[in-house]
Amino acid sequence: MSEDLNSRMKKAIESLEKEFLSIRTGRANPGMLDKVHADYYGSQTQIKNMANIATLDGRTLEIKPFDKGLLKAIEKSILDSNLGLTPTNDGSRLLIMVPELTKERRIQLAKQVKEESEKAKVVVRNIRRDEMDKIKKLTEGSEDDKKRKQEEVEKITSDFIKKIDTATEQKEKEILTLN
Repeated sequence: MSEDLNSRMKKAIESLEKEFLSIRTGRANPGMLDKVHADYYGSQTQIKNMANIATLDGRTLEIKPFDKGLLKAIEKSILDSNLGLTPTNDGSRLLIMVPELTKERRIQLAKQVKEESEKAKVVVRNIRRDEMDKIKKLTEGSEDDKKRKQEEVEKITSDFIKKIDTATEQKEKEILTLN
């Protein structure tokens, strides 16, 4: 029981952490572009699958497409992505200067972090509910065994909720702290 439960809840946290990577913090990070897709010969493809993305310094991203013919498509998709980033095209690569975040934008991003955190908590609680339903339906074992299993599920759930809260606090601090 607890192996499946742990792995399902870990996936919820991994998904949250991945989501947090795409939220801008004022520092250049290739993960900022994870949700951006561009047209790659007729299909929408993540930029990271079409180009090398590197951090040149704390504020600059460099995107070198595997095929230089994709520069325009990648540039357009970044401009259309609503990330507030403007790439510079030098004919062989794109450079993105990550601007300083305004106080209002930091507050918006902190709210977004909380929303993503709540979604992850809902996923964890749904996993708990499913596991509790399975325990209630068990025909073998005593009531004490069922009670022990339910308590174990509650403890595991609490641990994962705490991990989500810790990750959320760290991300909010990262966003709200001026560089």
